[in-house]
Amino acid sequence: MAQVIVSKGADHLPLHRLEGIFQRQGVRISRQTMDGWWLQTAEFLQPLYSLAIRVVLASHVLHTHDTSVKVRDAWRKQKYTGHFWPYVGDPLHPLTVFDYTTNHKRDGPAAFLKDYRGYLQADAFNGYDGIYLESQGRIIEVGCWAHARRKFHESRRLDLPRMETALAWIGKLYAVEKDLRARCRDEWKQLALEERAVRIVAQRQERSRPLLDGFHTWLEAEALKVLPKSAVRGAMDYTLSNWAALSVYPNDGWLDIDNNEGENAVRGIALGRKNWLFCGNDRGGRAAAIHFSLLASCKRHGHDPWVYLRDVLTRLPAMLPGASEADLLALLPHRWRPA
Repeated sequence: MAQVIVSKGADHLPLHRLEGIFQRQGVRISRQTMDGWWLQTAEFLQPLYSLAIRVVLASHVLHTHDTSVKVRDAWRKQKYTGHFWPYVGDPLHPLTVFDYTTNHKRDGPAAFLKDYRGYLQADAFNGYDGIYLESQGRIIEVGCWAHARRKFHESRRLDLPRMETALAWIGKLYAVEKDLRARCRDEWKQLALEERAVRIVAQRQERSRPLLDGFHTWLEAEALKVLPKSAVRGAMDYTLSNWAALSVYPNDGWLDIDNNEGENAVRGIALGRKNWLFCGNDRGGRAAAIHFSLLASCKRHGHDPWVYLRDVLTRLPAMLPGASEADLLALLPHRWRPA
Protein backbone atom coordinates (compact mmCIF):
# COMPACT_ATOMS: atom_id res chain seq x y z
CA MET A 1 0.00 0.00 0.00
CA ALA A 2 2.84 2.40 0.82
CA GLN A 3 4.43 1.60 -2.53
CA VAL A 4 1.19 2.35 -4.40
CA ILE A 5 0.66 5.67 -2.59
CA VAL A 6 4.23 6.83 -3.20
CA SER A 7 4.26 5.65 -6.83
CA LYS A 8 1.06 7.50 -7.69
CA GLY A 9 1.26 10.49 -5.35
CA ALA A 10 4.98 11.26 -5.37
CA ASP A 11 6.34 9.59 -8.50
CA HIS A 12 3.27 10.47 -10.62
CA LEU A 13 2.69 6.98 -12.03
CA PRO A 14 -0.86 6.19 -13.18
CA LEU A 15 -2.16 2.90 -11.81
CA HIS A 16 -2.31 1.15 -15.19
CA ARG A 17 1.42 1.81 -15.64
CA LEU A 18 2.14 0.64 -12.09
CA GLU A 19 0.16 -2.53 -12.81
CA GLY A 20 2.50 -3.25 -15.71
CA ILE A 21 5.59 -2.58 -13.59
CA PHE A 22 4.40 -5.04 -10.94
CA GLN A 23 3.66 -7.67 -13.59
CA ARG A 24 7.23 -7.46 -14.90
CA GLN A 25 8.39 -8.11 -11.33
CA GLY A 26 6.17 -11.21 -11.07
CA VAL A 27 3.47 -9.60 -8.90
CA ARG A 28 -0.09 -9.44 -10.20
CA ILE A 29 -2.06 -6.61 -8.59
CA SER A 30 -4.90 -5.15 -10.62
CA ARG A 31 -5.35 -1.42 -10.98
CA GLN A 32 -8.84 -1.82 -9.45
CA THR A 33 -7.29 -3.30 -6.31
CA MET A 34 -4.71 -0.53 -6.12
CA ASP A 35 -7.43 2.10 -6.62
CA GLY A 36 -9.29 0.58 -3.67
CA TRP A 37 -6.12 0.75 -1.58
CA TRP A 38 -5.61 4.42 -2.56
CA LEU A 39 -9.14 5.32 -1.46
CA GLN A 40 -9.36 3.19 1.67
CA THR A 41 -5.94 4.09 3.07
CA ALA A 42 -6.83 7.78 2.65
CA GLU A 43 -9.96 7.28 4.76
CA PHE A 44 -7.90 5.31 7.29
CA LEU A 45 -5.39 8.19 7.47
CA GLN A 46 -8.16 10.78 7.95
CA PRO A 47 -7.41 11.28 11.70
CA LEU A 48 -3.80 12.21 10.88
CA TYR A 49 -4.96 14.54 8.10
CA SER A 50 -7.51 16.27 10.37
CA LEU A 51 -4.85 16.81 13.03
CA ALA A 52 -2.40 18.13 10.41
CA ILE A 53 -5.00 20.71 9.39
CA ARG A 54 -5.34 21.88 12.99
CA VAL A 55 -1.55 22.17 13.29
CA VAL A 56 -1.27 24.20 10.08
CA LEU A 57 -4.16 26.52 11.05
CA ALA A 58 -2.27 27.44 14.23
CA SER A 59 0.38 29.12 12.03
CA HIS A 60 1.14 32.82 12.27
CA VAL A 61 1.57 32.87 8.47
CA LEU A 62 -0.03 30.67 5.80
CA HIS A 63 0.95 30.39 2.15
CA THR A 64 -1.73 29.20 -0.24
CA HIS A 65 -2.37 28.76 -3.95
CA ASP A 66 -4.57 26.50 -6.08
CA THR A 67 -4.46 24.28 -9.12
CA SER A 68 -7.17 22.64 -11.17
CA VAL A 69 -7.87 18.95 -11.74
CA LYS A 70 -10.27 17.29 -14.16
CA VAL A 71 -12.95 15.11 -12.58
CA ARG A 72 -14.55 12.39 -14.71
CA ASP A 73 -17.30 10.68 -12.72
CA ALA A 74 -18.36 7.65 -14.78
CA TRP A 75 -21.11 6.58 -12.38
CA ARG A 76 -22.90 9.93 -12.39
CA LYS A 77 -21.84 10.62 -16.00
CA GLN A 78 -20.49 14.05 -15.06
CA LYS A 79 -17.40 15.99 -16.11
CA TYR A 80 -16.22 19.07 -14.27
CA THR A 81 -13.12 20.77 -12.87
CA GLY A 82 -12.12 20.42 -9.23
CA HIS A 83 -9.36 22.27 -7.40
CA PHE A 84 -6.60 21.45 -4.95
CA TRP A 85 -5.63 24.20 -2.48
CA PRO A 86 -2.32 23.84 -0.58
CA TYR A 87 -1.85 25.51 2.80
CA VAL A 88 1.80 25.77 3.84
CA GLY A 89 2.36 26.20 7.58
CA ASP A 90 5.02 28.48 9.08
CA PRO A 91 8.36 27.27 10.58
CA LEU A 92 6.74 26.57 13.96
CA HIS A 93 3.99 24.49 12.29
CA PRO A 94 5.98 22.92 9.44
CA LEU A 95 3.36 20.89 7.62
CA THR A 96 1.69 21.29 4.24
CA VAL A 97 -1.94 20.25 3.79
CA PHE A 98 -4.18 20.19 0.73
CA ASP A 99 -7.89 20.79 0.50
CA TYR A 100 -10.04 19.57 -2.39
CA THR A 101 -13.06 21.47 -3.71
CA THR A 102 -15.44 20.81 -6.58
CA ASN A 103 -15.13 24.36 -7.94
CA HIS A 104 -12.99 27.50 -7.89
CA LYS A 105 -15.31 29.60 -5.72
CA ARG A 106 -14.32 31.26 -2.48
CA ASP A 107 -16.58 28.91 -0.48
CA GLY A 108 -13.80 26.30 -0.26
CA PRO A 109 -11.03 28.49 1.20
CA ALA A 110 -13.59 30.40 3.27
CA ALA A 111 -14.72 27.18 4.97
CA PHE A 112 -11.15 25.97 5.45
CA LEU A 113 -10.03 29.30 6.97
CA LYS A 114 -13.13 30.03 9.05
CA ASP A 115 -11.20 29.67 12.34
CA TYR A 116 -7.83 30.94 11.12
CA ARG A 117 -6.23 34.06 12.56
CA GLY A 118 -3.03 35.46 11.05
CA TYR A 119 -1.42 36.41 7.75
CA LEU A 120 -2.49 34.80 4.49
CA GLN A 121 0.00 35.10 1.63
CA ALA A 122 -1.59 34.33 -1.73
CA ASP A 123 -2.02 35.63 -5.26
CA ALA A 124 -4.58 38.29 -6.10
CA PHE A 125 -7.45 35.82 -6.77
CA ASN A 126 -10.58 37.90 -6.16
CA GLY A 127 -12.22 35.04 -4.27
CA TYR A 128 -10.05 35.90 -1.27
CA ASP A 129 -11.34 39.49 -1.14
CA GLY A 130 -14.57 38.54 0.59
CA ILE A 131 -12.67 36.35 3.04
CA TYR A 132 -10.48 39.28 4.10
CA LEU A 133 -13.50 41.56 4.48
CA GLU A 134 -15.62 39.10 6.42
CA SER A 135 -12.75 38.24 8.77
CA GLN A 136 -12.75 41.90 9.99
CA GLY A 137 -8.99 41.96 10.41
CA ARG A 138 -8.67 38.40 11.68
CA ILE A 139 -6.98 37.40 8.40
CA ILE A 140 -4.47 39.87 6.96
CA GLU A 141 -3.77 39.84 3.22
CA VAL A 142 -0.13 39.63 2.10
CA GLY A 143 0.67 40.15 -1.58
CA CYS A 144 3.15 38.34 -3.80
CA TRP A 145 5.92 40.30 -5.49
CA ALA A 146 6.69 37.37 -7.81
CA HIS A 147 3.23 37.85 -9.38
CA ALA A 148 3.75 41.59 -9.72
CA ARG A 149 7.21 41.10 -11.22
CA ARG A 150 5.82 38.62 -13.76
CA LYS A 151 3.45 41.25 -15.14
CA PHE A 152 6.34 43.65 -15.85
CA HIS A 153 8.52 40.88 -17.27
CA GLU A 154 5.80 39.81 -19.73
CA SER A 155 5.45 43.40 -21.04
CA ARG A 156 9.15 44.15 -21.57
CA ARG A 157 9.00 44.15 -25.37
CA LEU A 158 6.16 46.69 -25.37
CA ASP A 159 7.97 49.35 -23.35
CA LEU A 160 11.50 48.27 -22.54
CA PRO A 161 12.71 51.39 -20.65
CA ARG A 162 9.75 51.54 -18.25
CA MET A 163 9.50 47.78 -17.71
CA GLU A 164 13.24 47.39 -17.11
CA THR A 165 13.10 50.27 -14.64
CA ALA A 166 10.24 48.59 -12.78
CA LEU A 167 12.13 45.29 -12.76
CA ALA A 168 15.19 47.08 -11.39
CA TRP A 169 13.15 48.47 -8.48
CA ILE A 170 11.82 44.98 -7.71
CA GLY A 171 15.31 43.54 -8.13
CA LYS A 172 16.54 45.83 -5.36
CA LEU A 173 13.79 44.53 -3.05
CA TYR A 174 14.82 40.95 -3.79
CA ALA A 175 18.48 41.82 -3.23
CA VAL A 176 17.62 42.81 0.34
CA GLU A 177 15.84 39.48 0.84
CA LYS A 178 18.80 37.55 -0.57
CA ASP A 179 21.08 39.27 1.93
CA LEU A 180 18.69 38.51 4.81
CA ARG A 181 18.51 34.83 3.85
CA ALA A 182 22.32 34.70 3.81
CA ARG A 183 22.42 36.22 7.29
CA CYS A 184 19.86 33.68 8.55
CA ARG A 185 22.11 30.89 7.29
CA ASP A 186 25.27 32.38 8.79
CA GLU A 187 25.51 35.06 11.48
CA TRP A 188 21.87 34.70 12.70
CA LYS A 189 21.79 30.91 12.50
CA GLN A 190 21.99 30.37 16.27
CA LEU A 191 19.28 32.91 17.09
CA ALA A 192 15.77 31.88 18.10
CA LEU A 193 13.19 32.28 15.35
CA GLU A 194 11.52 35.15 17.21
CA GLU A 195 14.78 37.11 17.55
CA ARG A 196 15.60 36.44 13.91
CA ALA A 197 12.20 37.82 12.91
CA VAL A 198 12.86 41.01 14.92
CA ARG A 199 16.15 41.59 13.09
CA ILE A 200 14.55 40.94 9.70
CA VAL A 201 11.88 43.57 10.41
CA ALA A 202 14.53 46.11 11.43
CA GLN A 203 16.48 45.53 8.22
CA ARG A 204 13.40 45.71 6.02
CA GLN A 205 12.21 48.95 7.59
CA GLU A 206 15.63 50.47 7.07
CA ARG A 207 16.34 49.16 3.58
CA SER A 208 13.15 47.90 1.90
CA ARG A 209 10.64 50.52 3.05
CA PRO A 210 12.42 53.44 1.30
CA LEU A 211 12.61 51.34 -1.88
CA LEU A 212 8.89 50.64 -1.73
CA ASP A 213 8.09 54.31 -1.22
CA GLY A 214 10.30 55.33 -4.15
CA PHE A 215 8.87 52.65 -6.44
CA HIS A 216 5.31 53.64 -5.57
CA THR A 217 6.00 57.30 -6.39
CA TRP A 218 7.60 56.31 -9.70
CA LEU A 219 4.69 54.02 -10.62
CA GLU A 220 2.05 56.66 -9.95
CA ALA A 221 3.88 59.20 -12.07
CA GLU A 222 4.64 56.85 -15.00
CA ALA A 223 1.22 55.21 -15.13
CA LEU A 224 -0.34 58.52 -16.20
CA LYS A 225 1.94 58.60 -19.26
CA VAL A 226 0.88 55.16 -20.56
CA LEU A 227 -2.21 54.23 -22.59
CA PRO A 228 -4.94 53.10 -20.18
CA LYS A 229 -5.73 49.79 -21.91
CA SER A 230 -2.19 48.70 -22.75
CA ALA A 231 -0.50 45.68 -21.18
CA VAL A 232 2.14 48.02 -19.75
CA ARG A 233 -0.51 50.01 -17.93
CA GLY A 234 -2.11 46.74 -16.84
CA ALA A 235 1.12 45.68 -15.13
CA MET A 236 1.35 49.05 -13.39
CA ASP A 237 -2.31 49.05 -12.36
CA TYR A 238 -2.04 45.49 -11.01
CA THR A 239 0.80 46.54 -8.74
CA LEU A 240 -0.84 49.80 -7.66
CA SER A 241 -4.23 48.19 -6.97
CA ASN A 242 -2.56 45.55 -4.78
CA TRP A 243 -0.08 47.95 -3.19
CA ALA A 244 -1.47 47.68 0.34
CA ALA A 245 -1.04 43.89 0.33
CA LEU A 246 2.36 44.09 -1.38
CA SER A 247 3.59 46.49 1.31
CA VAL A 248 2.75 44.29 4.31
CA TYR A 249 5.77 41.98 4.31
CA PRO A 250 8.32 44.48 5.77
CA ASN A 251 6.17 44.73 8.91
CA ASP A 252 6.69 41.15 10.10
CA GLY A 253 9.85 39.06 10.00
CA TRP A 254 7.87 35.84 9.58
CA LEU A 255 6.60 36.96 6.17
CA ASP A 256 8.16 36.35 2.77
CA ILE A 257 8.41 38.78 -0.10
CA ASP A 258 6.47 36.40 -2.37
CA ASN A 259 4.21 33.36 -2.36
CA ASN A 260 6.68 30.97 -3.97
CA GLU A 261 6.17 28.46 -1.15
CA GLY A 262 2.49 28.21 -2.03
CA GLU A 263 3.18 27.94 -5.74
CA ASN A 264 5.90 25.33 -5.30
CA ALA A 265 3.48 23.18 -3.30
CA VAL A 266 1.35 22.49 -6.39
CA ARG A 267 4.19 21.63 -8.76
CA GLY A 268 3.94 17.92 -8.03
CA ILE A 269 0.23 17.91 -8.85
CA ALA A 270 0.91 19.70 -12.14
CA LEU A 271 3.38 16.94 -13.04
CA GLY A 272 1.07 14.15 -11.93
CA ARG A 273 -1.88 15.58 -13.84
CA LYS A 274 -0.05 14.91 -17.11
CA ASN A 275 0.16 11.21 -16.22
CA TRP A 276 -2.95 10.17 -14.29
CA LEU A 277 -5.01 12.84 -16.13
CA PHE A 278 -8.07 13.10 -13.85
CA CYS A 279 -9.79 12.10 -10.60
CA GLY A 280 -12.54 9.51 -10.91
CA ASN A 281 -14.92 11.32 -8.53
CA ASP A 282 -14.99 13.61 -5.49
CA ARG A 283 -14.04 10.74 -3.19
CA GLY A 284 -10.90 10.33 -5.27
CA GLY A 285 -10.20 14.05 -5.03
CA ARG A 286 -10.53 14.02 -1.24
CA ALA A 287 -8.32 10.91 -1.02
CA ALA A 288 -5.70 12.59 -3.18
CA ALA A 289 -5.73 15.66 -0.90
CA ILE A 290 -4.98 13.45 2.11
CA HIS A 291 -2.15 11.59 0.40
CA PHE A 292 -0.68 14.75 -1.14
CA SER A 293 -0.66 16.36 2.31
CA LEU A 294 1.38 13.61 3.96
CA LEU A 295 3.70 13.24 0.97
CA ALA A 296 4.37 16.99 0.73
CA SER A 297 5.03 17.19 4.47
CA CYS A 298 7.44 14.23 4.22
CA LYS A 299 9.30 15.97 1.43
CA ARG A 300 9.46 19.15 3.52
CA HIS A 301 11.28 17.25 6.28
CA GLY A 302 13.47 15.10 4.08
CA HIS A 303 11.76 11.80 4.96
CA ASP A 304 11.64 8.86 2.59
CA PRO A 305 7.85 8.77 2.03
CA TRP A 306 7.81 4.99 1.54
CA VAL A 307 9.56 4.39 4.87
CA TYR A 308 7.23 6.87 6.56
CA LEU A 309 4.01 5.39 5.15
CA ARG A 310 5.04 1.79 5.78
CA ASP A 311 5.75 2.70 9.39
CA VAL A 312 2.53 4.67 9.87
CA LEU A 313 0.35 2.05 8.19
CA THR A 314 1.90 -0.52 10.53
CA ARG A 315 1.63 1.45 13.79
CA LEU A 316 -1.65 3.32 13.32
CA PRO A 317 -3.97 0.24 13.36
CA ALA A 318 -2.79 -0.58 16.88
CA MET A 319 -3.66 2.97 18.02
CA LEU A 320 -7.11 3.42 16.53
CA PRO A 321 -9.86 4.06 17.36
CA GLY A 322 -8.81 5.27 20.80
CA ALA A 323 -5.63 7.14 19.85
CA SER A 324 -4.95 10.34 21.76
CA GLU A 325 -3.94 13.56 20.07
CA ALA A 326 -0.41 13.12 21.44
CA ASP A 327 -0.21 9.64 19.88
CA LEU A 328 -1.34 10.93 16.49
CA LEU A 329 0.89 14.00 16.70
CA ALA A 330 3.92 11.71 17.00
CA LEU A 331 3.01 10.19 13.61
CA LEU A 332 2.83 13.48 11.71
CA PRO A 333 5.89 14.11 9.50
CA HIS A 334 7.29 16.99 11.57
CA ARG A 335 7.35 14.83 14.75
CA TRP A 336 7.71 11.32 13.29
CA ARG A 337 10.65 9.08 14.08
CA PRO A 338 10.96 5.51 12.78
CA ALA A 339 9.73 2.87 15.23
